[in-house]
This record gives sequence, structure tokens and C-alpha cells, in this order.
Amino acid sequence: MKILGFDTSKLPSPSAQGAIPILVLLVLIMMLVPLPAIILDVLFTFNIALSIIVLFTAINIKSFKDFVAFPTVLLLTTLLRLSLNVASTRIVLMDGYKGTDAAGKVIEAFGVFLIGGNFAVGIVIFIVITIINFVVITKGSGRVAEVSARFALDSMPGKQMAIDADLNAGLIQQEEAKSRRADVAQEADFFGSMDGASKFVRGDAMAGIMILVINLIGGVMIGVLQHGMDFGKALSTFASLTIGDGLVAQIPALVISTAAGILVTRVATEDDFSGQVSKQFEANSNALGVVAGVLGILGILPGMPHVIFLGFAALFGGLAYLTHQRIKREAAAAKVALAQPVVNEELEWKDVPIVEPLCLELAYRLIPLVDKGDESDLIKRIKAIRRKFVTQVGFLIPSVHIRDNLQLSAETYRILLYGAEIGRGQCLPDRLLAIQQSGTDKIPGIEVKDPTFGMPAVWIERTMRDEAIAKGYTVVEPAVVITTHLDHLIHQHAAELLGRQETQDLLDHFKMSYPKLVEDVIPKIVTVAQLQRILQLLLEENVPIKDLRTILEISSEYAGKLNDPLEILPHIRYALRRTIVQDVLGDGNNYQVLGIQPEFERLIEQSIGAGAIAPDG
Repeated sequence: MKILGFDTSKLPSPSAQGAIPILVLLVLIMMLVPLPAIILDVLFTFNIALSIIVLFTAINIKSFKDFVAFPTVLLLTTLLRLSLNVASTRIVLMDGYKGTDAAGKVIEAFGVFLIGGNFAVGIVIFIVITIINFVVITKGSGRVAEVSARFALDSMPGKQMAIDADLNAGLIQQEEAKSRRADVAQEADFFGSMDGASKFVRGDAMAGIMILVINLIGGVMIGVLQHGMDFGKALSTFASLTIGDGLVAQIPALVISTAAGILVTRVATEDDFSGQVSKQFEANSNALGVVAGVLGILGILPGMPHVIFLGFAALFGGLAYLTHQRIKREAAAAKVALAQPVVNEELEWKDVPIVEPLCLELAYRLIPLVDKGDESDLIKRIKAIRRKFVTQVGFLIPSVHIRDNLQLSAETYRILLYGAEIGRGQCLPDRLLAIQQSGTDKIPGIEVKDPTFGMPAVWIERTMRDEAIAKGYTVVEPAVVITTHLDHLIHQHAAELLGRQETQDLLDHFKMSYPKLVEDVIPKIVTVAQLQRILQLLLEENVPIKDLRTILEISSEYAGKLNDPLEILPHIRYALRRTIVQDVLGDGNNYQVLGIQPEFERLIEQSIGAGAIAPDG
């Protein structure tokens, strides 16, 4: 359980589960039971602290997903402020005639010290804060939440389709797919809740104005009519109490509204809000230099406060210089890292390159896709397709060697099999690939063909993701484009990837479960070379070799009679008929079939057991 973004799972379970209901109950009791001034001081201080906690939680999180409880927190804090307003109104009207400290030290401090005892200034400040909160922050946050909720709902079907596509391609596991679906639903729920929660703050601001008027008019009337105070004394006393009560409630409300605005306008990244701002400001030293120049010009104009303007000009000028120097150092370090020093050494056998079975070459613009090592999205997806291949086909393919190739054009990648190119494509790392479906409207972007299946697609800006999904496009990341192409080519060339070493490794692994079968068959009846050829023939027909037990048993049964693996293959294929049909049907029970003429059907039946049908048949 999380309260205001903090994990309370380490607390005892009954206390953690009962804290919020008890807090809500106490808030409701505050509206009914008179509270002494000291309790009001404690509660007002707690309200201020709570608003600051919420604000800094919103600043420090990386995404709204880390604070999805915020709409409910907003409701509870609003209810807490209103209950405090009710409690303070009661004590102001009942005991206000005793002096400005009748409602507690906190209200007195806000009503006397902060505004200097001038209630006219206090009223103006209260109205200004209320307008800022009501008209500017709350209205803007509500509009952002409304638009975000609409886009989240419109894009939900497309996002669900993209998740299903990744799951079917084996790029993610079932658990991750469930988590992503929950995130999609959570996003729509969050912004929908924020759209409604903004009305709480708006209503709170209106209630604050009404409470101010009621306290002021009612307090003056009670002081004059019931306690015999003169009008001036009553107006001064109750105005100070009323302004203090209003400010001590509206300032935390302004802080909470600011937190709501920060939360709904955040763009989810790996950095918190402070990290985002500092990185993006520091990335451009020119802006700091321009600011320094403008302030310097203003500082030398007659009548301007020269010291302040010139001081800030020097500050921003220094920051611009330091930022520029840091960027130059980083660029120089990157060049040094890319430079390959030539060492005058004798060649050895270790200098002879070994051709990798599978290799992915990336142009220099695509290197950032793997610059985080094992944490890079591209590498994670390559590992996922290897796991999927093992599950579907039945043997472990070699690792994919990834390297840069500066000879390729800027945004090109290519896939090599034993050093020979089997596929290439273009990938724009700063964009998304939107794959067209039938009947979809056109969207602006770079029109291309999907490198895997040749479908029409468009490279779009990342800001257009939701719009493209809403129009029915399937939107994928650049890493998904590369790994989908790689996965397709791996399945096409699976037979070539099953070498002698892979066959022996497969047998060694299988022998741990069926030692007797392997000892009796390999190599007494079937040699490793024959088994490798049989497995390659099956892979060429896209038949999985997961059921190695059946393959070995059928091979041992017919190997003594038939020497050619092509002649043994039909018997193995027949033994694997359920696996073959299941792979074709998938999760369904029906499949489209093609009817043939009876003459051709008889020809096929007569050819069962033979290696092939005669060409002239």
C-alpha cells in the first residue's frame, strides 16, 4: 500500500489498512465537534506539511504511474481543508471577541504577522491567491487532464493491439503483457479521475470565498450585537481572524493545485522533474548566452537597477560558458573513444577473425539503441526472440553478435548469417514506425515499406503516437522494427543455424532426460551427421524439432532400412502430425483448407512412403 507515494508495506498490516479510514473519520468528526485552538494549530500545521509532501512527491517521481493515488489524495486534502474551515469558522464566531489569538497561533500569524495587521491588504492577497488557484492553475490542469483522458481512451484499442502483437511475436512474456494492459487502463483511469478531481479544487476555492464573507459579516454582527464591541474594534478583530483563516487554507490549496499541474503535464522519462529541467536547459548553452546578453543590455540602460541586472548577466554568462565547455569536453571524449589506435604488433592466430553465425550491424545513428548494454531495449528484445525460438522450434540458436559499421548509411542496419548479408533495413531512432492497416487515413511522415513483410508504413514523430494509434495504425518502436526483422530471418534460416556443434549440444541436453535412448541410437544406428541432416530437413519445412524423442525413435526404426534421410523424413513427419497440425491451428480449432481433385488425391496417397511425387505425375 502507498500513501502519498511512500511504501507502507513494512508497517503492520492492520495499522496500514486502517490509517486512511480513521483519517477520513476524523475529518468528518472535525465538522461536528468543537475543537480547541491548540488542536487547530496542530491540524493547520499538518495540512501545510501534507501539501508540501504532495508537491515534492509530484516533483520527484518519474511518471504519473508512480503516484496514481493522487486524485484520491486531492479529494482527501480538499475535505481536510473544508473540515478545518468549518472548525475554524466555529471558533472564530464563538470566541473571536476575545482577541486575534482566539482561534490559535497559526491563524493569528497568518492574519496579523504576514499581512502586517492590515486586513485590506489581507483581503487583496487572499483574492489574488484564489484567482491564481481557481482561474490559472486549476483550470489549466483540468484542461490538460481532460485532453489527456480523451487521447488515452481513443488510443487504448491501438495500444492493446500493439501489446498483443508483441506477445504473439514472443517479444514479451504473458506477465509483461498483463502489466502493460494494466498500465494502459491505469493511464485512462488516472487522467479521467484527474479531470474530475480538478472540480474539487475549483469548488474549494469558491467555498473559501464564501467562508471569508460569512466569517467577516457574521463575526462583526456577533461582536457588535452579542458582545457589545464597537464596530471598528469588531471589524478589525474579525477581519484579521477571517483573513488568517482564509490564507492558512488557501496557501496549501495553491500548493496542492501546483502539484496537480506538475503531475498532469509531466512527460514520462527516466529522470525526475528536476533532472529533466536541468538536462534540457544545460543541453543548450546558446539560450543562456542570449539571456546574459539581454540582461547585460538592460543593465546599462539609464534608470535600471544596474547591479541586479549586471549581476544576473554575469551569472548566466558564466553558466553559458561552463555549459559550452562541458559540451566540448564530452564531444572530444566521444571522438577519442571512437578512435582506434594503430599498434605495431606481430600478427597472431588470435588476430584471425572468427565468423559469427549471426551478426547485427548498426550504423552510427543506431548505436544509441544499444549504448546501455544489457539494459538496452534492443538487446532485451533480442534475448526475448531467442527464448521464443527455443520454445517454438526446439534448439538454442547462437548468440547474436552486435557491432557498429561506419560504412553503412546513417540509419541502416543489416543482418549477417555466417558473414553473408541476408537482410537489411532502415530505422529512424528518433521516430516511431506506424504500420498502415486497411482503410486507415494518411498521417504526415516519411512513407516507407515495413522491412520485414513489406507492408506500407510511415515513420512519424514521437509526439504523434496517440494520434496514429487512434487512427488505427500499429505503432512500434525502432527496436521492435529491427528485432521483428531479425526474428523473421532467423526462422527462415533455422536449418542453416543448426550446425554440428548445435546438434551435439542438443543431444547432450536431451541425454540428461533420456540417456538410454541416446546411447542405443547414437551413433550405433543413426550418426550425428545423419541426425543433423534429418533435423535440418524438418526445419526447412518449418516443422519444430522439440519432440526429439519421437524423431530419434522413428529414425532408429527406419535407419536400417532406408539410408537416405529424405526417405526417412515422411515417416518422421507422419509421427509428428499432431505437432504440425497444432502449430498450424494455433489456439483455434478450425482452419481454412484447399480442396483438390480426386485424381490428385489418389496420387498423393500412392506416394506416401516415397521421397517425392514424380514430376510428370
